[in-house]
Amino acid sequence: MERLSGLDASFLYLETPAQLMHVCAVLVIDPSTMPEPYSFPRFQRALDARVRGLPTFLRKIRGVPLGLDHPVWVEDRNFDIERHLHRLALPTPGGYAELMELAAHFASLPLDRSRPLWEMWVIEGYTPDPGGGERIAVLVKSHHATVDGVSGANLLSHLCALEPDAEFLSVEERPLGGDPTRGALLGRAVIDTVTKPLNLVRVIKPSVSFIANTIGRAREGTAMAAPFSAPRTAFNGIITGRRAIALADLSLDEIREVKRDSGATVNDVVLTIVGGALRAYLEGRGELPDTTLLAAVPVSVREASNRAEGANKVSALFCKLGTDLGDPLERLRLLAERNRYAKEHHDAIGADTLQDWAEFAAPRTFGLAVRAYAALRLPEKHPVVHNLVVSNVPGPPIPLYFMGGRIEGLYPLGPVYHGSGLNITVMSNAGRVHVGAIACRESVPDVETLVREFPRELERLRKEVAERGAEDRAEDQVEE
Repeated sequence: MERLSGLDASFLYLETPAQLMHVCAVLVIDPSTMPEPYSFPRFQRALDARVRGLPTFLRKIRGVPLGLDHPVWVEDRNFDIERHLHRLALPTPGGYAELMELAAHFASLPLDRSRPLWEMWVIEGYTPDPGGGERIAVLVKSHHATVDGVSGANLLSHLCALEPDAEFLSVEERPLGGDPTRGALLGRAVIDTVTKPLNLVRVIKPSVSFIANTIGRAREGTAMAAPFSAPRTAFNGIITGRRAIALADLSLDEIREVKRDSGATVNDVVLTIVGGALRAYLEGRGELPDTTLLAAVPVSVREASNRAEGANKVSALFCKLGTDLGDPLERLRLLAERNRYAKEHHDAIGADTLQDWAEFAAPRTFGLAVRAYAALRLPEKHPVVHNLVVSNVPGPPIPLYFMGGRIEGLYPLGPVYHGSGLNITVMSNAGRVHVGAIACRESVPDVETLVREFPRELERLRKEVAERGAEDRAEDQVEE
């Protein structure tokens, strides 16, 4: 038995039929590298053998009686790979549009909480390029209660190898232990309830210190962007359970080129591209706000956290994306400065602060509050907290092989929320940067139009950095 951390459990409480709290990834795999010709039964047997050695894939949720405490993980003794791995084929012509339609459909379906909280859909017959070779797409779904961005990427890597016929990447996981009795669950819940007031005192002190730090930074103009200061857009209201998905690819070398020539970071460049793409998208629809869009940016605190338990070890900062600036280089310079201040401000928060506060989320009260929040349509009435979520997840720097097939594309897709119906996640993979955009279909029906702006915006930024660099060098020569 392993108790969910408060933060992990919060993703269960946040879930409603419209606000689905699973994360997804679309893998594009080249089957020609497999040591033996692809067949679904062989693929299924290989995956079954691998996940049985990884307790994370075998655990399911068990609630605590009367909802007195967060649920616990227990082993699913009836685990059956056929309940988690599914097979289908794309309708002809089996191209990108058909894959996106199918992926969006499955991303719109909730996971079955009576089983381990993950699924995979092997999608055959995918031909991304007319006249090119056939590929296999795999849609992976996992509940946010089980993974965050970094742990999800790590867990997926444990199903991969460095060569087509090599051993899987090693992993060490603790066994789950036995299934607890009702009495044991109640006893533990009572102890946790009694000790909560003592823990609250420990959590409040660093929070008060952070508030004082924030006030000082605000006076100096070095605080991170504040929530509830975002302009309203079409994707900042109530969401439905229907999703739309679009994918894009960028060159990591080109992003690093901009980084080198501008003195910014890779993350600065990525956020600048996101801001430029959103500006172009909203401007094309005649919906560009006068003030900049605000993004919530998840930040991994895995290295700094003192907590051993819990799958989610994240915090978040807020970032103004510079959508009010038409000059991409000006946007990059401003973002680099803002991000430096935001990171310094964020580092003043304890690494475990969000996890500590989440321990006080009452299961029943939290769930009822989320439903009331949507039913009363409050996201459309109070100021916008933030416009969207933007995540940047580091991926493998070298090629990986999934069940023997080389991974050509690895596109992450996060959840969307009431009040923030768009999520953009990027992940590097063997020299490429893969962009996954997922949105409420009613809020952003043309998400494909948005992602088409990403490579265009990178090119605009590269051109601007190169031209300004040439101008600066010419000025230096004149001065000499």
